Amino acid sequence: MDDTCRQLGVKAPREAGRPTTVGNMSTPAPARPAGTVVPVTLGGAGPVVGTATALAVDQLRSGQAPTVDEALDLAVELGRHGALPGLGSTADLWQALATLAAHDLGAARAVEPHLDALAILDQHAEDVAATSPETLPDEDDGAGSALPARARTDDSFTWGVFAAEGPGVRLEGARRPGAPAASGAWSLTGTKPWCSLAGTVDGALVTAWVGDERRLFSVDLRQQGVTVTADAWHARGLVEIPSGPVDFDDVEAHEVGAPGWYLERPGFSWGGIGVAACWYGGAVGVARTLLAAAVTASSRAPERPADPHLLQALGLVDTRLADARRALVEAADLVDAGEATGEAGRLLAKRVRGTVAHACDEVLARASRALGPAPLATDADHAKRVADLELYLRQHHGERDDASLGQTVLRDAVRDGLPTW
Repeated sequence: MDDTCRQLGVKAPREAGRPTTVGNMSTPAPARPAGTVVPVTLGGAGPVVGTATALAVDQLRSGQAPTVDEALDLAVELGRHGALPGLGSTADLWQALATLAAHDLGAARAVEPHLDALAILDQHAEDVAATSPETLPDEDDGAGSALPARARTDDSFTWGVFAAEGPGVRLEGARRPGAPAASGAWSLTGTKPWCSLAGTVDGALVTAWVGDERRLFSVDLRQQGVTVTADAWHARGLVEIPSGPVDFDDVEAHEVGAPGWYLERPGFSWGGIGVAACWYGGAVGVARTLLAAAVTASSRAPERPADPHLLQALGLVDTRLADARRALVEAADLVDAGEATGEAGRLLAKRVRGTVAHACDEVLARASRALGPAPLATDADHAKRVADLELYLRQHHGERDDASLGQTVLRDAVRDGLPTW
């Protein structure tokens, strides 16, 4: 990883220097029984269990679901080990996310954005060094740096990525009056929706409007002018990952890339597939509950024929998970081979996210019908896992995203005069 991105911020004590928070939210971590941690392996060209997956497994050995702070500490450690896509170990990175998600989706949901932010910053640093070396930031005063001051001095700075838009709210960026063009000093004012863990992480990469264009900025969230509305989060899934709005009032920010760079860079597609790896892991967790129920029923009455409905559910779940796993393996290999950039990368991300999302929907539906209401009502881990996954999956927009993929397939067929398949 680029040295610039190894220096990603001072992590002040989490109880001190936080942004103003309106409301209150208590998020105790659920307990789960101790036992052997079975990693979710993808296979592919990389090692079965690499460094990132091993770190995730080690975090889970206690038998307790990681707290958000523990998950963020793991994210920092993964970042120190270079757990970024496109560097030769993408399958291992996605295995680590899937392994966390299979045990506790909230932990994966906390880790994934931090690693995505590191990947964005690393790619930005590489692009600047390759195309505009004369604009590299000043090491003494940080002029022109894409990082807030605190984020330049220590690699334990934790990150979120706030890039969603919503009706009725708008975040705007403007260059600070009197700031030289090379300083990178901007001001953000307005409201940003869907800001996960804004009251917990140290900083965020945030998209904001500058005129009619969206640009990416880095922000220290522990400065004056940042107000997090915690009590806007009423979800029953991912309760520990509040994702409400944040108000910005003349908040200092630093530009990251040119207008449109955030969406056009290759890593945008790769980050979207990383989210799908989390979905996949969550579905594996649900499927393991289904499999455990089948094993228990079989051991109690081995002389009886197995429940055909349970067997049917297991078979369908297995095929859907196999489809999702193959899609992730192929994607990881393509990313590491440099074949998932530009239009090819965007098409790949649409296909993989759609494949995994539909597989997860099927796993949820089949497990629910086969298991009945009992585990949803009496098994806290299973009930949480289902609620977490149902909410997290809504980052895939269902029929709208399917239609977007269909439009891309049609466009390519018309342009090339050849069928896609």
